[in-house]
Amino acid sequence: MVRRSRLTGDIRLRKTLRAIHQTVDNEVRGAMQEGAEKILASMKEFVPKDTGAGAAALTAYVAPSGLDAQIGLRGKKANRRYFYLRFLEYGTKGNFKGQENGRRKVRAANKTDGSNWFGISPDIPAMPAHPWLRPAMDVNREVVLADIRAAVGRTLDRASRGQ
Repeated sequence: MVRRSRLTGDIRLRKTLRAIHQTVDNEVRGAMQEGAEKILASMKEFVPKDTGAGAAALTAYVAPSGLDAQIGLRGKKANRRYFYLRFLEYGTKGNFKGQENGRRKVRAANKTDGSNWFGISPDIPAMPAHPWLRPAMDVNREVVLADIRAAVGRTLDRASRGQ
């Protein structure tokens, strides 16, 4: 037979776990939303701007459970329209036809009339990387993690008191 005191403790534990499940979503979701907004603001600040359309397309989404956040370009349409943001982030290698290729020198002139180019491919210079995704995460990492830890701690404290 099971002692009554153990059964009572088991019931209290179940009640506490149910209370945590009901309250953790509200506390953590708010902390996740604030953290996502901080990171999004840093991303918009760090992204190189020509027209500003790419920075305006960045969004933050927090799942209803509060356990998942997505920050940046969301959706197929935005990824297709602002595909060039990955070239800004990581840079490009470049394409030069007048360089040495193995043993012989490749002779391909850049055929252009000033605004359009003709031929197989133009001479495209390499573009250095201007990272903005990772620096935005690195700048805000400690603050966001501290806020989420505090929200989880408050929730667990409230749930253990039975409120």
